[in-house]
Amino acid sequence: MYRTKFFDHLILIAGVVLMLGPLAVAFTTSTHSAAEIHSKGLMLAIGDQFDETYSKVLFHGGGFTGQVTGLTMAWNSLILGVGFAVGKIVLSMMAAYAIVYFRFRLATLAFWLIFTTLLLPLEVRIMPSYQVMSELGLLNTHTGLILPLLASATGTFFFRQFFKSVPEELLEAARIDGAGPIKFFIDVLVPLSRTMIAAVFIIMFVYGWNQYLWPLLMTTDESFYTLMRGIKQILQVWVGSQIPDYNEAFAMAVLAMLPPVIVVVIFQSWFIKGLTETDK
Repeated sequence: MYRTKFFDHLILIAGVVLMLGPLAVAFTTSTHSAAEIHSKGLMLAIGDQFDETYSKVLFHGGGFTGQVTGLTMAWNSLILGVGFAVGKIVLSMMAAYAIVYFRFRLATLAFWLIFTTLLLPLEVRIMPSYQVMSELGLLNTHTGLILPLLASATGTFFFRQFFKSVPEELLEAARIDGAGPIKFFIDVLVPLSRTMIAAVFIIMFVYGWNQYLWPLLMTTDESFYTLMRGIKQILQVWVGSQIPDYNEAFAMAVLAMLPPVIVVVIFQSWFIKGLTETDK
């Protein structure tokens, strides 16, 4: 038994090293100068450029306008991640509620039509989506970044399965107490769905935070750039003998990893319950 536990812990430790190793190397490399990184490659030891690099990334204006900062891009990424997650949760819960409780004809067909949209990722419909946002005048806006991404077959599936597990007695008791559809949804289903909401929020927030292709297409105004665009922008500076600011790119990558990690750490217990609990 002890031998089994030893190998179990050994595998877990190896997994931790495998997952955190690249992050640790990115952090240590970010504390060196760009010239040193360019000549020597990745660094395992911490350098002496920590304060200068991270203060420049967070507060120094850059880009073509010289006004966009790392904090601005982090704020845009946060708006995209939170707006994306909250919007998907709201729409998915309402869609699943209608499918499960309203019992209209062709409800099952409607669900499977929604579910088949998983076969159409953003990359497939990106040009029609861009054209619609352009005609609505929503380019270079937070609304234009968030709105086309809100429909979620994944969220609808999770909430549908959860609602189907809610005992029918709760619905009958709510009807006896005179609760209408809206009151039943808000006062009964939403509180019961807290763990599922947390699980879906984590998944959608991380997905929205890490979006690169859609913000790249939708934004030409630097004030709407996200951190993912900022990292790419730093590396596109090969002009004559100038080398990219590798240290700033690594520092921005480290900063871009922190919010999703914090969200997962805070909500991890709810995340696990939301995806594994069967007795609601």
